[in-house]
Amino acid sequence: MSSRDVPWSEGHWSHPPVQVVEDGTSLLVTAREGSDAWRHTSYGFVHDSEHALLAPLPNDAAVEVDVVLDYAEQFDQAGVFLHAAEDHWVKAGVEVSDGVAQLGAVVTRGRSDWSVAPVPDWRGRTVTVRLSRAGDAVTVRARAEGEAFRLVRVLPLDPEAAATAGPFCAAPTRAGLQVRFLAWRTGAPDASLH
Repeated sequence: MSSRDVPWSEGHWSHPPVQVVEDGTSLLVTAREGSDAWRHTSYGFVHDSEHALLAPLPNDAAVEVDVVLDYAEQFDQAGVFLHAAEDHWVKAGVEVSDGVAQLGAVVTRGRSDWSVAPVPDWRGRTVTVRLSRAGDAVTVRARAEGEAFRLVRVLPLDPEAAATAGPFCAAPTRAGLQVRFLAWRTGAPDASLH
């Protein structure tokens, strides 16, 4: 992928974190306790308090985020967030559930769904999450450093939808989560699904 680094200053926060510190080229983000993104399904609540650093993502473009997977508490999460509307968004990355790092995505179109797969060997490594927008679809891929991208999800998105995307984190159940983002890039979308 021919890509461009996105300066951290180019984004705007969906909800401001407790603290944001530029540490060299990294961005250290401290999440608020109770921050999350979810709508209705199974739990009945709406949480709209994630920390997403967003910039425009036009059709026929991709966004990638590198994050260090060094968090380990229940529901700690980080990755990429795509926002199309208050009730239409996607979060994808690694979330800790029942003590296990889980690669997954939440796709919300009025109501949220959630899909995960365990990736315990990704702990302590740099993880890259990639959302590729082309035509009427968004393709979500992810990898740990040194590995090939794996497909996480393919989902529909109106080609005309105005969307923003960028790094995100949330800490639904605790205070003190600090996430280190290493890079944020944009570029051309993936040429094919496979």
